[in-house]
Amino acid sequence: MSRYDVLIVGGGHAGAQAAIALRQNKFAGSIAIVGDEPELPYERPPLSKDYLAGDKPFERLLIRPPAFWEERGVTMLPGRRVAAVDPAGCTVDADRTIGYGTLIWAAGGSPRSLVCSGHQLAGVHAIRTRADVDRLVAELPATSRVVVIGGGYIGLEAAAVLTKFGNRVAVVEAQDRVLARVAGEPLSRFYEAEHRVHGVDLRLGAMVDCIEERDGRVAGVRLADGEILPCEMAIVGIGIMPAVDPLLAAGAAGGNGVAVDAACRTSLPDIFAIGDCALHANAFADGAEIRLESVQNANDMANAVARTLTGAPTDYHAVPWFWSNQYDLRLQTVGLSLGHDRTILRGDPATRSFSLIYLRQGRVIALDCVNMTRDYVQGRALVTGNATPDPARLADTAVPLKELAA
Repeated sequence: MSRYDVLIVGGGHAGAQAAIALRQNKFAGSIAIVGDEPELPYERPPLSKDYLAGDKPFERLLIRPPAFWEERGVTMLPGRRVAAVDPAGCTVDADRTIGYGTLIWAAGGSPRSLVCSGHQLAGVHAIRTRADVDRLVAELPATSRVVVIGGGYIGLEAAAVLTKFGNRVAVVEAQDRVLARVAGEPLSRFYEAEHRVHGVDLRLGAMVDCIEERDGRVAGVRLADGEILPCEMAIVGIGIMPAVDPLLAAGAAGGNGVAVDAACRTSLPDIFAIGDCALHANAFADGAEIRLESVQNANDMANAVARTLTGAPTDYHAVPWFWSNQYDLRLQTVGLSLGHDRTILRGDPATRSFSLIYLRQGRVIALDCVNMTRDYVQGRALVTGNATPDPARLADTAVPLKELAA
């Protein structure tokens, strides 16, 4: 049986950064990364943007070149899925038994599937892995109509790319606006207008009844009201299911993710969890227990655990940030707008360059910045500093945000 001082489950951003940070913090023990994909760790956000568009080859998505892992003494165990964890024996079952001193669970999640007939037909795709996108791209030459189910970041990014390719794209969103989970209504309405200008058929407040079939492939998406949207391809982007079943089966606390404390420890001995699957109390969500699906969260949690394991115990505390590229629009978000009670518009959406600043009881909790990188950079201090600036000055583009954070 192989045994490693630190065994990392998951080859995404969180797992890769955990190994990188351990070596940066002078950890001298053995490290291995178990991943269920055949590839070395790579960036996932570009999958629905640059990689799908063909603008960035896969080699440029690698988090580190192949030689890096060998030089740092990190053993890669690709193509293995961990089916069970034995906390008492300090082992995992990943096609063979592997022992560990410390386990870092960074397994992320899997795409949430539609619960309807036809969801497994050929031509129905998710965007979570390189293999997902490669299969999708291979079918594009025979595709002219695409239905995207889900109006979040991934769905809208994919719609923007496929529209550029000349496809007729429809987006079906169950809620009454796009980006409803992550942004305020003004930003949702702005992006809806942009997608419509580019020819996207937006269906808001629409539920999917089933996927229509012809010769074993998707032929259309039937909505709950009976309308059928014809298509040769459907893309499902309705969130992820956190990959935590082996930990929960082993007795870890959790549910929608695995519960961790401020240092990212699970309730099981010598097991940490980081990244998309880690359910944690977040100071920027007013202390609510949430999962954050972002590169920032993955990296910062990984860094915190690495410091703890190398003798400098550190709690996770980092302001969340996100980004999305759609058409020629770059959206940059800092903070979490959940629970805001006021929105300040800074700039003019007609110029396609503006910011939305979210307040709760007068305090700045988040910013959405569209083609406004300066606001994004300077606005971070407003969020981290619990700033309560004059709303009139927040709205005044002649006043740099750094002056309000001073």
